[in-house]
Amino acid sequence: MGHSFVCEGIGKVFDSGDVKTAALENINLEFGQGEFTSIIGPSGSGKSTLLSIIGTLDTPTSGVLRFDGQAVSSLDSRSLADFRFENIGFIFQQFHLIPTLTTLENVMAPLFGRKVPYDKEERALSLLQKVGLAEKAHSLPSQLSGGQQQRVAVARALVHEPKWLLADEPTGNLDTQTGEVIFDLLMRLNKENGCGVLFVTHDPSLAERAEKVIEMRDGRVVSVKRGIAYA
Repeated sequence: MGHSFVCEGIGKVFDSGDVKTAALENINLEFGQGEFTSIIGPSGSGKSTLLSIIGTLDTPTSGVLRFDGQAVSSLDSRSLADFRFENIGFIFQQFHLIPTLTTLENVMAPLFGRKVPYDKEERALSLLQKVGLAEKAHSLPSQLSGGQQQRVAVARALVHEPKWLLADEPTGNLDTQTGEVIFDLLMRLNKENGCGVLFVTHDPSLAERAEKVIEMRDGRVVSVKRGIAYA
């Protein structure tokens, strides 16, 4: 199994009192260790909801999420926070950088208040180097372009060497060329670090370059196929 996620019959219903909306219906998927998977579908197809359930930011209404065979829902909130810290790095469409912190401090932010067996600053600097931003270590987010801010967000997601990177439309706020740079960076990190990547996008040209392409519509999986380079 390795560090794989398995979705068993996962459903998610949002209940706003008068109206119940099924965001996900009976999702059965497996994400194998080290795989680069894209999830594509129109707005409202359930792809972001699925990603936040896999990332344990949200809980399913029905079904079970397993990691390494263990039901994640059985963890209490403290164990869940530790689980996320050890296994998952998040990258969002909004960069979510802290405006008053330098680039270096932003990359170190997930480690604040955590005991780790390595030098936090050294680790953060090496990651800034990896994403090509070492010279911006002491700049504030406002001094960076959108593409640079997203690269800082990628470095921050990697700071504790997670088993999985979960990226929700990480190129959505960037122009095509910059989006390409971010996508290539994620592909490189996937190969070099062996971390699995779940990449939510509505851009078919990026989606089909993943190892596995999952297409969603109306809360259901409509197809699972190999990406063009892997077919």
